[in-house]
Formats: sequence, structure tokens, C-alpha cells
Amino acid sequence: MKWVKRLYGICVYLVLANYILFITRHPFPLPLVIAGILLFCTAYVLYQILPVYRKKLTVRLQALSGGYELILVTGICAVAEVVFLIWFGSQRLSNWGEVVIFLFNILVAVILGFLMTLNSFLRIIAASTQISLLKRLAWLLLWWVPVLNLWLTFSICHKVRMEYEFELSKIELNEVRRENELCRTRYPVVLVHGVFFRDWQFFNYWGRIPKELIRNGCTVYYGKQQSAASVETSALELKERVLEIIRKTGCEKVNLIAHSKGGLDSRYAISCLGLAPYVASLTTINTPHQGCCWVDQVLTRCPKKLLSFVSAKYNRLFSKLGDASPDFQSAVYDLTHDHCSLINAKAVDCPGILYQSVMSRMKSPLSDGIPCNIGYLLVKHCEGVNDGLVCAGSAIWGKFLGYLETPGRRGISHGDMIDLRRENIKDFDVREFYVKLVKELKEQGF
Repeated sequence: MKWVKRLYGICVYLVLANYILFITRHPFPLPLVIAGILLFCTAYVLYQILPVYRKKLTVRLQALSGGYELILVTGICAVAEVVFLIWFGSQRLSNWGEVVIFLFNILVAVILGFLMTLNSFLRIIAASTQISLLKRLAWLLLWWVPVLNLWLTFSICHKVRMEYEFELSKIELNEVRRENELCRTRYPVVLVHGVFFRDWQFFNYWGRIPKELIRNGCTVYYGKQQSAASVETSALELKERVLEIIRKTGCEKVNLIAHSKGGLDSRYAISCLGLAPYVASLTTINTPHQGCCWVDQVLTRCPKKLLSFVSAKYNRLFSKLGDASPDFQSAVYDLTHDHCSLINAKAVDCPGILYQSVMSRMKSPLSDGIPCNIGYLLVKHCEGVNDGLVCAGSAIWGKFLGYLETPGRRGISHGDMIDLRRENIKDFDVREFYVKLVKELKEQGF
């Protein structure tokens, strides 16, 4: 079916692009000529609007797949048209009138090809979540550069094809397991964010993860602490949020899944603020339980005035963005080794709660972009293997589920664990990781 549509698009383009040459060589009655133009123009427009259609696909994937199909068909048409025009130009031009008609035909072919290319470009740029901003700009600005434009086009088409196949496999997988409700746990899941972020409505800290959990039957809530505050303050906010969820839903307990500093906030709320009776499990993701020694190093070397300046700017900005009383300095100091040691002394594990942890590892600065690539080098110098912000050993707490990394050179960063860039990573599907994590909580009765 796919190749039938491609063949349809190729035929429509080639006929319409060379219609002038055809009717000048084979005269037809004017009504028939006009009918032919209307017919093939309609067919061309319909193909531009709907190059592919599959019921199960989302609008975004329809647009993405359509963009890929259009650029593929345009490439085939361009090669076929060039070959045809070279043959025709060398064999059939005998006077200036025919030359003028031939040149006009070339103009029509170029315009039709340009419209298909523009359509494919707009579809891909609007629908793809995996093409980098740099590559988009390069494609836009350097399309006229020979060889480079071909390389960019092939590179982008490959990325689009991989994205389409990846997302299609996700849709098919969820179709198969829809009725199983793999993630319908006994207690709802509360996702607890890390430092310097908020649970915004329009930019989810957890990327595509919550929707994937919900598709598989999970009930998901968010911690909704401030973006930056001391562990004690954030823990109190988290406690109030959990109690609010319990009051509204009538559930007895919750499963906490916490990323980065959110793990420290959760442990403190459970052990020091009386939240233990309302928590069934705590899973910490890349949490610096033993602190970040590189934070100690930075604070030691950073001028006090600079730290105060950055803190004041941050607090002012996030006050406007919704934080009640952001405290940049307290949040940073609570990530130091000494402060985490004090927290660990207070926040001892409570019986009856499942504590487990997991950690990812980057393999090089090229594994991710700013700030994790810079952080990787800094943490590597101070503490060794890390995820771009947290050293590997610092994240172990309770039952350790292991280190996550890819077979290749990519590695998995601190941001990758919350789908920060919404990037499909080869050999690691972060959404499936969380589905499996919650599925195992369900199987354990949580």
C-alpha cells in the first residue's frame, strides 16, 4: 500500500510536470486539455494534503510520516525528471519555439518540486521532536549548498524514519497491552521533581513519562514543591501535598518516585515529618544521597558576592513564576556532602516502607548537552563516574536496582532519566523503564 501511494505521487508529478510537452507533441481538443489539467492538479493537491493516512496514528505522526514520504517521493521525481529532460532536450528540440516551451516546462517542474519540498519541510519541522534545533537551522539556511544539502536531507530523513518507527512501535505496544493495565498499582504514584524546576502545567518536568504511565493504568500525581528550597522546607511542602492527595482520593498510601533532590525531600518527609504511615514505597532516581562533592568545591571557590547575586536573581525570577519563597542558597547548600550526612543521620529508613534506588551513567561529555556535558567533566574530576550532576556511588540507597547505561557510547544523563529533552535514545526507552518500574511495584502489592 505504501509503494502504491508513492507510485501514485510519482506518476502525478511526472505527468503534471511534463503536461505542456505532452500536449504540444500530441494536440487534443481544448476541453480535454483543460479537463486533464484540472484532474491532475486535483490529484497533485490531494497527494500534498494526504500523502499517508493510517487510522491508529496521531496527527503528529501523520504529519511526520507525510513529510518523510513527500521528501522521498520528491527525490525520486527529481532524478526521474532530470533524466527525462536530458533525454528530451537532446532528442526533440528543433526550433526556438520548442526551446521556449521546453524551458517553461522546466520552470513548471521546478515549481511543483519546490512546493512538495516546502510541504515536506514544514511537516517535518513542525512534527518532529527528535531533530535538533541546529540541524533545523542548517537545513533551512544551507539548502542551496550542493552536497551539504543532500547530506542534511539524508540525515534528517533517517532521523525522521527512526522517530516514526519508534513512536509507531510504542502505539502498537500500548494497543496490545491496553486491557492489562500493567501500571494500575494499589496506591497512586506521586512524582517528586528535583531542584531548580517546578511542576508546570505546560512543560512537564517528567517529559513523556506520565502520559505513558497513565496509558497503562497508573494514577499519577505530582509533588508540587517549590523549585528551590532547603530539604526541610521542600519536605514539608511534599508532606502537605501527599496528605491533600489522600484526603481527595481516599487512598491509604502513595508510592513516591523521586528524582534528584526530590529523593532527599521525600526521605526527610517520611522519617522526620511523620509522613511514613502514608507512604508504601520510595524509589529514588539519580538522587545524591551522599551529597555532591563538586558542589562543595564550587561553593568553596565561588565568591560570596557572586553567589548572593545569582541567588537574588534566581529567587526574584521564580517568585514571579509561582514559588512562594524560593531559596536558591539553601537548596544548593543542602546538596553538599556535609549537609547530606546530617540529613542521612536524621532521615533513617522507616520499617514497612520499600526503599529502592537506581542510577544512570554518562560515558563522555558527548552523551548530553548543556548543563550535563559541563557537569560531567566537573564531577568526573572530583568524584569519577557520574550522570552529569551526581556521582555514581552517591545514588545508592535501600534496594539498589542497578546502573543504567547504553551498550554504545551515548550513556544516560541526569536529564535523560526524566525525559528532559524528549529524545529517543537508542537502546534505552525511558518511558518503558518507568512502566517496568511501576509494574514491579504493582506486582509487589504496592
